[in-house]
Amino acid sequence: MAEGENEVRWDGLCSRDSTTRETALENIRQIIVRKTECLRLVKETPYRPSDGLSNAVSLDGLNKLLAHLLMLSKRCPFKDVREKSEFILKSVQELGIRIPRPLGQGPSRFIPEKEILQVGSEDAQMHTLFADSFAALGRLDNITLVMVFHPQYLESFLKTQHYLLQMDGPLPLHYRHYIGIMAAARHQCSYLVNLHVNDFLHVGGDPKWLNGLENAPQKLQNLGELNKVLAHRPWLITKEHIEGLLKAEEHSWSLAELVHAVVLLTHYHSLASFTFGCGISPEIHCDGGHTFRPPSVSNYCICDITNGNHSMDEMQVNSAGNVSVSDSFFEVEALMEKMKQLQECREEEEASQEEMASRFEIEKRESMFVFSSDDDEVTPARDVSRHFEDTSYGYKDFSRHGMHVPTFRVQDYCWEDHGYSLVNRLYPDVGQLIDEKFHIAYNLTYNTMAMHKDVDTSMLRRAIWNYIHCMFGIRYDDYDYGEINQLLDRSFKVYIKTVVCTPEKVTKRMYDSFWRQFKHSEKVHVNLLLIEARMQAELLYALRAITRYMT
Repeated sequence: MAEGENEVRWDGLCSRDSTTRETALENIRQIIVRKTECLRLVKETPYRPSDGLSNAVSLDGLNKLLAHLLMLSKRCPFKDVREKSEFILKSVQELGIRIPRPLGQGPSRFIPEKEILQVGSEDAQMHTLFADSFAALGRLDNITLVMVFHPQYLESFLKTQHYLLQMDGPLPLHYRHYIGIMAAARHQCSYLVNLHVNDFLHVGGDPKWLNGLENAPQKLQNLGELNKVLAHRPWLITKEHIEGLLKAEEHSWSLAELVHAVVLLTHYHSLASFTFGCGISPEIHCDGGHTFRPPSVSNYCICDITNGNHSMDEMQVNSAGNVSVSDSFFEVEALMEKMKQLQECREEEEASQEEMASRFEIEKRESMFVFSSDDDEVTPARDVSRHFEDTSYGYKDFSRHGMHVPTFRVQDYCWEDHGYSLVNRLYPDVGQLIDEKFHIAYNLTYNTMAMHKDVDTSMLRRAIWNYIHCMFGIRYDDYDYGEINQLLDRSFKVYIKTVVCTPEKVTKRMYDSFWRQFKHSEKVHVNLLLIEARMQAELLYALRAITRYMT
């Protein structure tokens, strides 16, 4: 735990009991008062060079506590904690000590803060969900605040993640968080890495492991190859990868441990996709989420600068967007017309199996030529890249460079008939939780499309899901892949492929450029489809390899 936080017990703030929270807050207040008094005495005492380092360390420790309090004042679902945290911060400021303020524009860089549910204004049902999340994690993170557009999904997601990280299972708690760090690092997702570094230390993980993967136990180092292939080219996973992990003598994994690890890896690869796809901002108490510098005042009101709601960039985007409102309106109309025509064609005639197979191959080939114009290499930062090996290894289309990967036919190995039962057998209840999450994401609908109501969106949702699986070489015999080109335009395909395959390259321009007339909640829904389809694709390849090893 970071210096300054190790003497503070934050756990009491997660309690449903207001008296327990009050006691915890008073303890925190007293610790901060002692630290501020020490700093004031230091300032008044003649300076000795030998004091420099210890003074800096004590200020750093206090600053970490103040940043944590700032987060609680904005993000805690309990009103008493928010108010008391704010009171403590103001008391410190009155003593002449600089306090932090939030940076950025709320939980997402892509979605205006005013469109996201504010903590403290939620209804009773949502408050229960927020309180559950806070009690489990000690925070209400930005991912949760963006997913809250879809409460039914969020509830399933939080339940699954809580089970994977905190409930009984084959792997010890610190291993779970370390695997989360390894998985997120493969996509250079410093947001998730930072969260799980803190969680890893909180559950007693060895700080030395955080200096680099080579400092972790050999058993975890051995997982690096599977992490790498699963994240970037899951179709290359073979039973030999599985055998290498299960037969590594004293560093061997058990089957149950490996299934737990595979589910964690796929969960965090997908969550990295969501983090980048929705432009998730750093947490308030983490690096990049706050600053101790006062706002610089130019032509803006100070409150506008601190809440970030009226930046020039946003005003320009809005005025530019208004120019093309009619264009984007016609995009929605054209998409709905295509859905109607495809439905009529389905009813009139059904393509032959040969024609369906041919259309899959065409779509699979075409998906290789969809790439983002921002296709520059993203160099991983040292603090993230130390958690994985082979930094040059990344996504490559499976049919490039003369490689031919056989099509994965869902009829031969699917989640419902094969993957689900294997996971549930080796890691009880997790198969059920994941299955529920897949179904909620796939079937979620409010029967709306932009400004239209009473719309059946099932055709569009299936096209998105199957396009992602097609990019991974997975084919459904009963699906007409000709529908994908009719329903998903090029800018949307670029966004999908970037979020799923190279999420670290997603830009706000990509997010803004697809479905311009759709609501932000609908774009978040798209991201839920993307991450669940991606997770299922990775799981299918990994579980099929485990099944082949077992038989």
